[in-house]
Amino acid sequence: MRSYRLYIVYLFIARLVLSYFSMIIFRTAGLRMSARVRLEYLRALFALPISILDTLPSGQASNTITTTANVLQLGVSEKLGTLIQFTSMGIAAVAVAFRFSWSLTLVTCSVLLFVALVYGIVLPINLKLNKEVEYADAKASSIAGEVLSAMRMVVANGAESRMMRKYAGWVEESRRRGLYSTMALTFWFGFRLYVQRHISSVGTIVIVLMAVMMIAFGISQTAVPIINISKASSAATDFFAVIDAPKPEITGLKDPDVSPLDDISLDSVTFAYPSRPHVKVLDNLSIRFEAGKTTAIVGASGSGKSTIVGLLERWYNLDPKKQYRLPKSVIKEEKTKQQKDEEDTEKEKSTEALDESMPPVQLNGSIFVGSQNLESVDLKWWRSQIGLVQQEPFIFNDTIYKNVENGLIGSAWEHEDDATKRTLVEEACKEAFADEYITRLPEGYNTQVGDAGIKLSGGQRQRLAIARSIIKRPKILILDEATSSIDVRGERLVQAALDRVSEGRTTITIAHRLSTIKKADKIIVLKKGKIVEEGTHESLLVDKDGAYWALVNAQKLAMGEGYADESDLIESAKTEPLIPIMSAASGGEKKIEEPTSWKRKGFFTSFGRLLYEQTNQWPFYVLLLSGCFGAAAAFPLQAWLFAKLLNVISVAPDEISSASSHWALMFFVLALAVAVAYFTLGASSHAISMNIACTYRKQYFDCILAKPIPFFDAEDNSSGTLTARVANDPTQLQQLLGINMGMVLVAFLSLAGCIIIAFVFGWRLTVLTVFVAMPLLLSTGYYRLSYEVQFEKTNQAVFAESSKFAAEAIGAFRTVNSLTLEDMICNRYGALLEGHVKKSFKKSRFSYILFAISDSMQLPIAALTLWYGGRLLANGEYTATQFFVIYMSVINGSEGAGGLLSFAPNMAQASAAANRILSFREREKESGKVAQWLEESDGGVQIDLKDVWFKYPTRDIPIFTGLNLTIKKGQFAALVGASGCGKTSIVSLLERFYEVQKGAISCNGSNIADLNVREYRKAISLVAQEPTLFQGSIQENILLGVEETTPMELLHQACRDAEIHDFITSLPDGYNTDVGMKGIALSGGQKQRIAIARALIRDPKILLLDEATSSLDSESEKLVQAAFERAGKGRTMVVVAHRLATVQNADIIFVLGEGKVLETGDHQTLLKNRGVYYQMCQSQALDR
Repeated sequence: MRSYRLYIVYLFIARLVLSYFSMIIFRTAGLRMSARVRLEYLRALFALPISILDTLPSGQASNTITTTANVLQLGVSEKLGTLIQFTSMGIAAVAVAFRFSWSLTLVTCSVLLFVALVYGIVLPINLKLNKEVEYADAKASSIAGEVLSAMRMVVANGAESRMMRKYAGWVEESRRRGLYSTMALTFWFGFRLYVQRHISSVGTIVIVLMAVMMIAFGISQTAVPIINISKASSAATDFFAVIDAPKPEITGLKDPDVSPLDDISLDSVTFAYPSRPHVKVLDNLSIRFEAGKTTAIVGASGSGKSTIVGLLERWYNLDPKKQYRLPKSVIKEEKTKQQKDEEDTEKEKSTEALDESMPPVQLNGSIFVGSQNLESVDLKWWRSQIGLVQQEPFIFNDTIYKNVENGLIGSAWEHEDDATKRTLVEEACKEAFADEYITRLPEGYNTQVGDAGIKLSGGQRQRLAIARSIIKRPKILILDEATSSIDVRGERLVQAALDRVSEGRTTITIAHRLSTIKKADKIIVLKKGKIVEEGTHESLLVDKDGAYWALVNAQKLAMGEGYADESDLIESAKTEPLIPIMSAASGGEKKIEEPTSWKRKGFFTSFGRLLYEQTNQWPFYVLLLSGCFGAAAAFPLQAWLFAKLLNVISVAPDEISSASSHWALMFFVLALAVAVAYFTLGASSHAISMNIACTYRKQYFDCILAKPIPFFDAEDNSSGTLTARVANDPTQLQQLLGINMGMVLVAFLSLAGCIIIAFVFGWRLTVLTVFVAMPLLLSTGYYRLSYEVQFEKTNQAVFAESSKFAAEAIGAFRTVNSLTLEDMICNRYGALLEGHVKKSFKKSRFSYILFAISDSMQLPIAALTLWYGGRLLANGEYTATQFFVIYMSVINGSEGAGGLLSFAPNMAQASAAANRILSFREREKESGKVAQWLEESDGGVQIDLKDVWFKYPTRDIPIFTGLNLTIKKGQFAALVGASGCGKTSIVSLLERFYEVQKGAISCNGSNIADLNVREYRKAISLVAQEPTLFQGSIQENILLGVEETTPMELLHQACRDAEIHDFITSLPDGYNTDVGMKGIALSGGQKQRIAIARALIRDPKILLLDEATSSLDSESEKLVQAAFERAGKGRTMVVVAHRLATVQNADIIFVLGEGKVLETGDHQTLLKNRGVYYQMCQSQALDR
């Protein structure tokens, strides 16, 4: 006996060491594998053509790289080692059993074939159902990401509930599909302990009996790991479908074989977007862009101007044989069952579901650089030769310096020292007129610009994008509405800078503001993908009936008497003192303080609170507890039956048959009871997990939507971070609330049951084992759980940072591609992930020791039990039955405790997730103070700003210091001035995105701070400078802020007023056409007109237009402006504009600067004053 006890001690030491290294290996391997797969997935995404990325459902890539990667990591880090451990134990047990009695072992283990068959049938079904759940979760995450990145527009339209219903629809779909998987899951669990019935075949060989019991226990413990690993393998398919997808060839000709100084020509190009293959965008178009000269392209929105940019950047391919596609498993656009209402049906439609009666457009033509086909040119080299400024520039969440420095990637200055780079950055910013506001910031070039540059005004972002494009002195310059968001004075100077930069370079300018292209060497007028006119500004004006003359006439600005000489104007612009820029970026960085009312709760407090709140699930709770008690009773009862079987050995041979038959029947009854218990446990726990996770996923998202706008300005609350949280945190709850929670309860109850039955059969031996060994086992487990909770908190924070970075990069893939930032982004992302892996390893080493101790403690407990139990047995104080019942109870109890502690990582993750969900819910929501509203008025609303002081929550320097401004009822009021002077800030205050620090804003004499905010916003419509569309149909987007039952006549009239109805009806799917992710299927002007229609259909009392026509061509702008002026009758209209032609008919114009009103009056009055407004008008006059 002594030697056997020593063997057990040796086994304990070996298991301790092996468990420690096993934990290190699998945890580190899981982290590294997850990090590597995330990185390779991001690399693969950037290697795909943009035409392919356009087909991915919105947010799917971001969801895959965050939530799906976490599922993969959990499967490898936590569950793969467990599966290998218990599989190895089963194999070793079979080997030992065969060693002692192969015939008995074969008979006893024959049931394993049946169990394997059940696993083989159920696992594929469960895997398929898991894929369906993942699809629904991905759709929900994509909606969350899109909404959270455009919260201002959602709030302005009062669309929180609409978006919540859209999100909840997919969450409910996930729950429904998850509940279907319950049947397969519980069927499997019902068989998991069925193997124990064949313990009835045990004869006289105790070793075989013990080995078979170990096999049975091993099989039962592999169920949960197999479920998680099957989910991980399902997650891996999402990654490798993209990683292994065919990629286009990007290598090719470089200088000197091809030169960016050669002419660029489009030869008979016919093109349609892959997302709308039936709609012809370019029709047999041939253009030559002469080297070293400036070519301007003008025309109506949707005429194909920006499409030419996409083809020159090689975002799209003209060769029909090179149209790459992803597997259908990746493009998860499919129709779902039980989507009864129209909104849920519409969100399933994809852009590929067009009218099949129309043949797809046959792509044709080529693009040449000199004599070389553009397709044969090295892709990255070609893009590095181009400086692109897009209509809607994307600015990364970094410093101003880093954003501009990104423009050096791929250039000759990429590897210069920091001092040289800083000089180049400052020079570029001066040329782009961005230095003016940067130097006024407390942190200058080190100022953080926020999520998507939100802390800068539209004009400031545009100038930063120009600086980023010209810093590398590109050979080819493409300006796609480069100055559309810049104020009048800034535009003049920036245009002069662009003219200087354009000298000697091939420049392609796309513009709606014709004042910016008068000096172009050639102007091309497009209409419906064809050239209708071509020439210089002067030559095209000769034809009074021409298309260009009509565009110029539409933008003509009445100047009154006389002009200042152009040279005088430029001189005055150079010498006048700079107006201080007061924007969201002004002032020192200030972090928004989090409310201190929430205190972090422990696991049992936070988790228990969530369960307590879901008392409506009590029938499932009852079933869960019943199943847990039944399953937990198996271990102590098995110990008792085992002891009884041993007694059979000692009876006479002629009595063995009847006795063994009796106890075999008892084992059979126990097996059936346990099968029913596990079936009940699996069904109830899975239903609870799906229902509660669904509830809190919706509640979590709803709480975020209720936050005030300043909440989203905080660095920690970027759209990428919040999207990851909404996707991950309820999933963490679900991981523990499912089968894992049942197994935790079973392990706990089994431990209690084993201790109780051991006390019943012999308290002396039980006291020694329970009160000496168990405290050590449980204490190590407790400290391990505490450490896991802290580790998970750090783990979540680090991965949130990398997830935010990846989501931002994916959302800006066009900017990343055009600047050739792919390698830089991937290297930086890889560094973030590598730092996370290293940090996790350092923080987890102590936890691994605790895990190894807790995992190995059952062996010294067994040794202690054998030692003391052997003495009691030798002294005759215990019978063999007593000893074996207690011994088996202690062994099974120790295994149960070990199983309980194996769920520590899940418990830690669930605790952290529960705390985050509860903390978001505890914080104050945005709401109105009193339930009152403006009195009904047919003539609009009078707006008064009285002594308004305001600064942004993230900044210290104020924007307004005592601003006074009055807009009378029904007036058309215009706000003009330099970028960052506070025009958009007034719009934000009127929308109540922010509250004033001092003073008051009143409507019809009522302080808007005293009005119910939701009711107040129903009377306001906002058209922002950068139009925001959401995935779904055109009709869904226009009806976003009104009831879904709005008559189609009103919808059509709003679209006619916005000059978009004819375009919509020309599409194969008409109003049901899917606009794609962020409206990618439409041009900038088309998106803007849809946004205008969305504003008009709300029939507001106050109409806020923040550069609403900046993306429109001249003809559409004039028509839409006329529609606004018609719509403005009977309501108050506040217009922010840089194009002064759009506000010359305003009743009153406010010229802002220095945080106050500089000039007030109508157009003619301000011209006579010859002040700031007069100079702004001269800058935009086209006939000089």
